[in-house]
Formats: sequence, structure tokens, C-alpha cells
Amino acid sequence: MREAVAKFDRYMLSQLLLLFGFFALVLVALFWINRAVVLFDRLIGDGHSALVFLEFTALGLPRLIATVLPVATFAGAVYVTNRMSSEAELTVMQSTGSSPWRLARPVLAYGLCVALMMSVLSHFLVPLAQRQLNQRELEIAQNVTAGLLKEGQFLHPTTNVTFYTRLIGADGVLHDVFLSDRRDRALGVIYTASEAYLVRNGAGTTLIMVDGLAQRLQKNGLALSTAKFRDFSFDISALVRRDRPDQYDLAGLTTPALIAASRATLPPQVSTGVVAEELNSRFAQALFCVVAAMVGFSILLIGGFSRFGIWREIALAFALLIAIDGSRGTLVRMVQTQADLWPILYLPSLFGALVVLGALWQSAHPGWTRRLIARQKPA
Repeated sequence: MREAVAKFDRYMLSQLLLLFGFFALVLVALFWINRAVVLFDRLIGDGHSALVFLEFTALGLPRLIATVLPVATFAGAVYVTNRMSSEAELTVMQSTGSSPWRLARPVLAYGLCVALMMSVLSHFLVPLAQRQLNQRELEIAQNVTAGLLKEGQFLHPTTNVTFYTRLIGADGVLHDVFLSDRRDRALGVIYTASEAYLVRNGAGTTLIMVDGLAQRLQKNGLALSTAKFRDFSFDISALVRRDRPDQYDLAGLTTPALIAASRATLPPQVSTGVVAEELNSRFAQALFCVVAAMVGFSILLIGGFSRFGIWREIALAFALLIAIDGSRGTLVRMVQTQADLWPILYLPSLFGALVVLGALWQSAHPGWTRRLIARQKPA
């Protein structure tokens, strides 16, 4: 008997992992296609090669996989439990003496397997990929030729600035350059030059124009003045750099590095609450995978055997999972504001565990409400 139960455990665990792999593959493919279309349009439209697109896609996959793992875990548990219930496999096991607590053991092992995958992703793979992605995005943002310059097109790198070059030579020389600067409301300036060069000056970028003409229009007095120049430098750093405040990249730190950073002196723009939320959320994600698997199994087990399926229990399990997961957004904001509240990030998993225990107890004691009512009726 014990050997038969062990075989059933292995059989159920293999089915759960198989269906989990199927749902994870489908969900990742769906989300990847949706994201790839936007990414392809942005990168290829900015003049980057297909290799850059593939690199960005690959670096975004770990976070995408981590996002869909809890959903795939729940879907796999629900599908297998529903199929085994409709085919009376669970009913047969219960009739041979296996309690709901015993039947839940392979599901718990399944949840722990997925939690291990999630831990590897959230603690190591996702931060490493995010750090590399941030670095590549910075390099792309600093690539002036790809981000600003396209020959034969009028470009608007920022508000009230227009840039045009007829041809970009193989040696990087810009031919027939036009630059209109209208950022000053009282003064409009148009620069034209036969040739121009881009020069990197530390963190800045300078446009050197040769043999050109500067036309200045004083808008208040409608006075136009022109000046020819042999060479003229124009700082375009503000046009080609996508300015953003310096951020301490917590998402790009592995968990050991994040723990070390939390003990060190943090930059002033990073609060201890943000660090506490980032660190504990990684552990909470793994626990939530276990809860998702157990909720999908335990709620459906209440429905018992039915040839028509247990769709009511499936809807209830899905609603519970949405409610448990939906509460995390509020808790995250609370922890970011006050770091001492970090234990509340585990409340959704704790609530889910209580739901699972209650559902398994209900499955192990069916009809207890009827018996309780019967005892309370007078003889």
C-alpha cells in the first residue's frame, strides 16, 4: 500500500511539473510577443541592428519568466487537480484511506520545486540580467549616431529643436547640416553648415560645424542678423542625453550584494524602506509560488468527484488568488514608507496558507456543518 501511494505521489508530481512547463511556456510566449513588438519598433526604428533587439529580448526574459511563474504554478495545479477529480483518481485514493493532507504532499513538493526556481531567478538571474540591461540601455542612450542622427530626415530630439543632415559619410562626417534652435522664446537661431563632426567631450557631446551660416531672429523686434563662420561648436549634450536623476540600482543587485548594501551607508536618495521592500519581496515571491500551488489544489479538492467538472471551485480558487496577490501593492507602498513594517510583505502568503489549511480540513471533515446542526436540534 505504501509503495502504491509513493507511485501515486511520483505520478502526480510528474503531471504537475509537466503541465506547469506547458503553461509557463505558453504564458512566456504570449507576454514575450507583446513586449517584443514594442521593443522591436523602438530599437529598429532608432537604427539599431537585429542583434541588439535579440540581446535586449534575452536580457528581459528572466524578469518575464519570474512574472509568469506564480500564474503557471496555479494553472498547473488547477488543471491536474480538475482532471484527476473528473476521472475519479483522487476519489479512489481517498477511498483507500489517503487523507486530503496526504494527497497534498506531492502538490507541496511541486510548489517547493517552483519556489526553488523562483528563488534562483529573483535572487540571482533577474538582478544580473537587469544590471546588464541597464548598462546596455545607458550605452544605447549615449550612442549619438543611433539615437539622434538619421540622414535625410528632419528629427526633433527635443521640444523646439529640429535637426537635419543630408548624408552621413562612412568616416562619420555629416554633410549639409541644418539645426534650428527655438528653445528661447525671444530668440530663434538657425545654423547651416556644409560639414559637421560629432566630438565626444567627456560625458558631453559637441557638434562642430564647418563653413556655415548662423541666422538669429529677434522675435520682439523682428530683427534678423546673419553671421558666417568657418567653424562653430554647439553643445548638444542636452539633446542627445536622456537625463534622469541618478538612481541606486537596487534591482540590479543580487541578494547577497543587496544585503551587504543594506548594511553599508546608502546614498541619500535611497531610503531603508525601499531596500527592505526589495529584499523581502524576493523571498515573498518564492513563498507565493507554494501558496499558489496549494490554493489551486485545496480549493478544488472541496468539490469532490464530478463528471461535469468543478468549475465553481475553480472560479473560487482564482478569485482567492487574485485577492491574495492584489493586496501586495498596498503592502509594498507601506514598507517603502516605513522599513520596520517589512514583515507585512509575508501576510499574503500567510493568509493563503490559512486558506489552504481550512480547505484541507474541510475536505477531511465533509458534512461537519450538517452534523453540527443535527446535534443542536432538540430530540
